[in-house]
Amino acid sequence: MGIRLEKEWIELSQANIDPLPAQLGVYQLADADERVLKIGFAGARLNFGMRTALEAEIEAHPGAQLLFRYEINQQYTTRYDELLMVFVNDHGVVPGENIGEDRIIGRLSPG
Repeated sequence: MGIRLEKEWIELSQANIDPLPAQLGVYQLADADERVLKIGFAGARLNFGMRTALEAEIEAHPGAQLLFRYEINQQYTTRYDELLMVFVNDHGVVPGENIGEDRIIGRLSPG
């Protein structure tokens, strides 16, 4: 597994969320052009993990044509921070919907 989340994009719809596991993990939300809008996580406080987190995204973006990809990961907060660091490394800022979150984002070491 690489540092980047490189899975295929999936249309954000209830039909595509229903079969997802009720597990912890991280996800990326993108527009129709596959530009990342948000990096999020399905944490331990959500009853049905990834399904609950992505259903909340549908409710937050009614009628929007969005895409998502996800990764099941028990160390979701660490992986979430890692994905934010990669995005900042690549783009200089966090995704638009992550602006204003109260997180300290580290830096990737040159490799």
